[in-house]
Amino acid sequence: MNEGITMRKYNHLLVGLVLGLLLSWSALAAENVALNPDHPDRYVVVKGDTLWDISARFLRDPWLWPEVWQANPQIENPHLIYPGDVIELSFVDGRPRLSVRRGGVVKLSPRVRSTPSDGAVPAIPIDAIRQFLTRPYVVDAGALNGAPYIVSFGEDHILGSTDVKAYVRSIDSDEQIYFDVVRPGGPYKDGDTGEILGYEAKLIGSAELQRTGDPATVMLANMEHEFIVGDRLIPDTKDIPLGTFVPKAPDEPVDGSIISVLDGVAQIGQFNVVVLDRGKTNGLVPGDVLAIDHKGITVSDPISGKAGDRVKLPNEPAGLLLVFRTFPRVSFGLVMYATRAIHVGDRVINPGSHR
Repeated sequence: MNEGITMRKYNHLLVGLVLGLLLSWSALAAENVALNPDHPDRYVVVKGDTLWDISARFLRDPWLWPEVWQANPQIENPHLIYPGDVIELSFVDGRPRLSVRRGGVVKLSPRVRSTPSDGAVPAIPIDAIRQFLTRPYVVDAGALNGAPYIVSFGEDHILGSTDVKAYVRSIDSDEQIYFDVVRPGGPYKDGDTGEILGYEAKLIGSAELQRTGDPATVMLANMEHEFIVGDRLIPDTKDIPLGTFVPKAPDEPVDGSIISVLDGVAQIGQFNVVVLDRGKTNGLVPGDVLAIDHKGITVSDPISGKAGDRVKLPNEPAGLLLVFRTFPRVSFGLVMYATRAIHVGDRVINPGSHR
């Protein structure tokens, strides 16, 4: 009996200690959030706003809004912000708090869907990433090597296009009717080790299975680029539901590189989509915000007197990106803003690491 009472008291004390630590951490985090020097006291949400833009009006670091958001569970759907909502800044015990009023009531924190369909404010500019949300792909070599591939378009066509038949080796089952047609691209390599992390699979169009066999017959559709012999078929993924994400700092330390850019530009700027050599296995999830560091070059030291003496210049802050899609070892990120030209090879790290 006494042991039981003692154990219950111990458990109560332990729970109280944990709750106290959590509350203290939350208060400390809010206390350390810096406001934008030009912040307003209130802001009315308008069509075209994003959660990032709204947060940046009030906070120096927009991804830290969860630390200062005031919640009220009385709103039926607390996870969305709409045009017309009023965001207000107040202070509690000297610490900043943000709240949202809709019709005079305060609502809960705005976890915004990445594909709002009801007029809600998105987290980031969806048009900048829409085509990359489910496509293109990052796959391993085995997945593409084992996929069915176009072997011919028949006697009348050298290339394929929408509403043209193609013959494929080989599809033995009709369990999968719809396919995406992709073209194997180059490898994505770790920026430090050169290890191959996956391969680009460029979307060419889609195909509908008409007859199984070797070769199977498909009808081509939705052409993005002309189809050619050797293009691969992988199961259609356009119906995969997109999850929600909230801009935040990563839960784990990140130290990686930008290894490619998806829209073909040489110098990367705001709203360009980049590929990172870190992914799910490194703890990244959609919504994680990373700082971009311009990679310092190595220069010769002509003064030291030592033959071949070289010095690596330090990395310099270059901007911020938000991860919106993750694969096992690779991620796609949207550059939210840039303070200088960004290049393939620049580093990505946890935000605030320079402070």
